[in-house]
Amino acid sequence: MTADKAPMLNKISDSQQTVETPEEDVRGRKVADTDGNDIGKVEDLLVDEPERKVRFLLVAHGGFLGFGETKSFIPVEAVTHITDDQVFIDQSRERVSKAPVYDPDLTDEPQYYSNVYGYYGYAPFWGPGYVYPTFPFPR
Repeated sequence: MTADKAPMLNKISDSQQTVETPEEDVRGRKVADTDGNDIGKVEDLLVDEPERKVRFLLVAHGGFLGFGETKSFIPVEAVTHITDDQVFIDQSRERVSKAPVYDPDLTDEPQYYSNVYGYYGYAPFWGPGYVYPTFPFPR
């Protein structure tokens, strides 16, 4: 599959899917960087409905008490481990703060997802040889 053939992704909150178990639903959990610094909170999960896989975390970060927050996608490949209240990623807080900003008008553009993957240094899931990481599966 090429960038112009990337499948449409949807927020899990807008779909009929759920994650496999409640413990795997990371929505609402804090996101921490490589040094354990707080980045923000998982607001939603972006799923590839035909493949039934989570592809991105939609993370709200920055701002104060919800004001001035920025939202961006973090590929699930960046997740290193998950606890009951946090999701840890292999990126720094500074790196996430400069990530491509979530724009609902661009999420129908395949190049948008390619740019996000490229920014974080990962190959897109529709590329050759891609292997899905261990992460909550939608059902």
